[in-house]
Order: sequence, then C-alpha cells, then structure tokens
Amino acid sequence: MTDPTHERMLAKAETLIEALPYFQRYAGRSFVVKYGGHAMGDPEAAQDFAEDIVLLKAVGINPVVVHGGGPQIGAMLKKLGVESQFVDGLRVTDKETATIAEMVLSGAINKELVSWVNQAGGKAIGISGKDGKMVVAEKVTRTVKDPDSQIEQAVDLGFVGEPKFVDTTILETASKAGMIPIIAPIAAGEDGHTYNINADTMAGAIAAALGAARLFLLTDVAGVLDKQGQLMTDLRPADVARMRADGTISGGMIPKLETCVHAVEGGCEAAVVLDGRVPHAMLLEFFTSRGAGTLISAGER
Repeated sequence: MTDPTHERMLAKAETLIEALPYFQRYAGRSFVVKYGGHAMGDPEAAQDFAEDIVLLKAVGINPVVVHGGGPQIGAMLKKLGVESQFVDGLRVTDKETATIAEMVLSGAINKELVSWVNQAGGKAIGISGKDGKMVVAEKVTRTVKDPDSQIEQAVDLGFVGEPKFVDTTILETASKAGMIPIIAPIAAGEDGHTYNINADTMAGAIAAALGAARLFLLTDVAGVLDKQGQLMTDLRPADVARMRADGTISGGMIPKLETCVHAVEGGCEAAVVLDGRVPHAMLLEFFTSRGAGTLISAGER
C-alpha cells in the first residue's frame, strides 16, 4: 500500500523539479507586478501575494511591485465629502483630490504592503515615483465626442498623469541590495506638480524601462476571453488590435491590454493578465508548464 504522505511529498518534489528550468532561466531578471483589485482588501490574499513575492526574491528573481488603490481613494474621498468624476475610467483629479490620493497611495496602502512583505520574510522598501526622480510625469490629455454634434472636445482631467520618463537607478540599487521595491503610482511633473498615475500604466512603463522578463497585471478576471467565453492563453500585439476592432475585448480590458502591448514593444519580454483572486496565480503562471491567465508577447509564433 502506498503511503499517502510519501505521495504528497513526491508531488511537491516533482513541482520543484518542474520549476527548476524557470529558476535558472530568469535568475537575476526583473518581474514587475501590478497588484490591485479586490485582492487588496483580503488579508489572506495579501499574505499569499506577499509570500509569492518573497519566494521570487529567494530564487534569484528581482520582483518590483506597483500597487493601485482606486477603491481606497474613493472611500477616503467619500468619507471627506469630496465628489468624484470619471472620464474613460480616469478620475478627474483637482488639487484637493491629488493630495488625498497621494496620502492614501504613498501612505496607508504602500506601508501596509511593505508590512505584508516584511512579515513574509522579505526586505521591502516603500517608494513612489517621486523618490530619486524615478518617474517624471506629464499631464494626461483626453478628448470625448459630443453625443449631439459628434465633435471631439478636450477634457481637463486635472492632476492625472502618465510616465514621461523612467530612471531605473533606484530600483536596480534596491534590488542589488536585496530589497523589494513597493511603488505607489504617484510622480512629479517637470512643472513641479504632483500627478496621480494609473497603476497599470505605471507598471507597464517601469517594466519596459527595466527590460523586465515579465509584467504581471493581477486583475479580477481570469484573463482575456474570446467571444465564447474561453480563456485565450497566448496573444500578440496584432491579435489585440484585431480583437479590439471586432469587439472581442471592451471596457476596462482595453487599457490593460494596451499597457501590455506598450510594455512588450518597449522592451519587456512578455506581459501576463491573470486573476489575482486565485491563490498563487502568479506562481502557477510562471513556474508550471500549465500556466494561467493570458500571455502577451511581441515575438513571432
């Protein structure tokens, strides 16, 4: 009769052997992880995420975490009685809102994630794009079409920005020192103003600048689904353009995939959209042959 305990231990050993080629191939490379969504509000999920990040560091990979915080910002604005408006999914950010966003992102959320990673055995350092002039922001410009006249009109989103330039010095220095950077998506512009940046966009720009092996966008969906609702595991930029044109992808998935495309075309090896609610989804995607989520890469099939 086979010993069940022995079988379980053997299965664990086989999993490690399966992961070995990935450890060897990506030792010393960077993984940029955008962490957000509903998983941020779940202590058990946060602990799992922190353990995954520490494991990556332990096997020689350099993780860099960029976190969001839209729901938390919204809750604080509501608590303070500040109304919010959105255009194309971006919060219109006046001076007061920008100050509150920085307080929530660079303060409460950033330090909470630092604590989770430290408790899991890592050495996390919390920063924003302002630190070391890591990210220089520029003001986002958007246009909307008037439903009556169909004329494009410019919309002022206030202090909403996007990365204009990324200096990776502080990230590389921290990683070489054994630390794990946890980044709030806040940066200063050349005009001296503070800008709130979409976390997906920030993560994509950093992944491209680092020439990262992977960009992981942890979301609240399984990945990119086709018109039959089936998961698509492997896409190229041309596929993304086609799927957007025929309506296969829509809504919030469009900017996420645009971020992935810009990252891989800018120097990141591949980007992955996957469900951050699934325990250890990032490890399943990368360190097993089965994978999880949708991988976007620029190479030819």
